[in-house]
Amino acid sequence: MIATDTNLPELWPLVGEATWETVYMVAITVAIGGVLGLGLGLALYATRAGGLYANRALFAVLNVVVNFFRPIPFVIFIAAVQPLARAVVGIGIGNRAIIFAMTLAAMFGIARIVEQNLVTVEPGVIEAARSMGASRLRILTTVVVPEALGPLILGYTFAFVAIVDMSAIAGAIGAGGLGAFAQQYGYRQFDTVVTWTVVLIIVAFVQVGQWAGNTLARRVLRR
Repeated sequence: MIATDTNLPELWPLVGEATWETVYMVAITVAIGGVLGLGLGLALYATRAGGLYANRALFAVLNVVVNFFRPIPFVIFIAAVQPLARAVVGIGIGNRAIIFAMTLAAMFGIARIVEQNLVTVEPGVIEAARSMGASRLRILTTVVVPEALGPLILGYTFAFVAIVDMSAIAGAIGAGGLGAFAQQYGYRQFDTVVTWTVVLIIVAFVQVGQWAGNTLARRVLRR
């Protein structure tokens, strides 16, 4: 069934509100999940065999944790972490709960992206820094990360797109955003104009983020 008319003109204020909610959820998730994912990724890289802080037992634990949570489909992940969300943010539904779930999911995904990009750093660069007497922590923060910065930016850009995708499932636990708006006023009301308006907004949002990430990565790689 396809609608012959649309309620979009009456819904424009709600479109703006839903867009802001999506931007807010994605921004908070990228900021917090990005930092936590970077820390976890650095720990994975540093503790692996031959790493700066090689620790087989710790690496095995971190690796299992990341491999366990990362493949879980997000709609199932939301339900699985709902009790934890209640304990941490005080509620299992709504925007706070979805941001908590998105942040956890992003952390595990970004951690693997960070690790995979850091292992591409040439060992010779690290050995040169060691020969100059640099500490392991200094090598990690001022040599390894800067050397992999371009690929890391591209990796975070990929994560940004995935986080936008996760935000579209917010309606599953009563949160807002463009995904919930499209479900309520587009899909359930058989209003394809509303649905495709949301699609175009999300595509534009992703394209801006992708362009910004690609541009920044190119500038870093040309240094």
